[in-house]
Amino acid sequence: MAHLSDSAESLAASLPPLMVRAEHLASSVTLGMHGRRKAGIGQSFWQYHHYRPGDPATAIDWRQSAKSEHLYVREREWEAAQSVWLWRDGSPSMRYASGRETKLERASLLALALGVLLVRGGERIALYGEHEAPANSRLAYRRIGYALAERAPADDAVPPDAPLPKNAQFVWFGDFLAPLEDIERAIRRLTRVNAGGRLVHVIDPAEEDFPYLGRTRFEAVKGPENQTLGRAESVAGEYRARFRAHGEAVALLARKLGWNYTAHRIDRPPQTALVALYADLSGGHRMAG
Repeated sequence: MAHLSDSAESLAASLPPLMVRAEHLASSVTLGMHGRRKAGIGQSFWQYHHYRPGDPATAIDWRQSAKSEHLYVREREWEAAQSVWLWRDGSPSMRYASGRETKLERASLLALALGVLLVRGGERIALYGEHEAPANSRLAYRRIGYALAERAPADDAVPPDAPLPKNAQFVWFGDFLAPLEDIERAIRRLTRVNAGGRLVHVIDPAEEDFPYLGRTRFEAVKGPENQTLGRAESVAGEYRARFRAHGEAVALLARKLGWNYTAHRIDRPPQTALVALYADLSGGHRMAG
């Protein structure tokens, strides 16, 4: 226990700026939610409701019913998924920025802020591909923050083949510029253990708007495929159509495989994406039952 305390204090003393930003972002979001609780099969009491036709007689709470003229059924909280696993794409394309912030930095911020909110809501979290087990503690998300901010990201555009517990929830942050077949293969592998999933498509505004005019040199993030265009605006329409079609294909793939998809431009407030994502996990996640 003393060793764990020393480890936690040491970690807290060297918090990266990402951790500070994520905690501030999570604190700025007022959700009015209290965890991901729903009625169902479980051990913990949730609430009472009036007896309805079809309710089993064994569910009636006779002591509570004796206090009034109505029959009351005791609802228990559904046992939600065992854990929420976060994964951030670390491929070279994620390091692109047309402004002050890269896609990698925004994805890391959203992933960690979501982890902070989940821990505050009573959920257990883990960073996919790491060796730490899911946990519900400040130390858990600080470890994730340290891993995201201080370690050099792997070049993987899709999650690696690592163990995932049955009925886990998986949140994938990335730009999804990998081939669609690679993305589909990764999702199918993750859903083999009945994981519920969400794709968070992080987009730099220049990628979507293609604002370039005149002579422009485009350099590949990896490899020798550089190109110079004399009039960049001449290909803008075709480029925008292809970019939009790719995003729609990723969204369609997610829906086909039972996952949710959301797009987020990094020139927009991170609070918007965080609220939507946490609300989705609160109400739309698969149940372990």
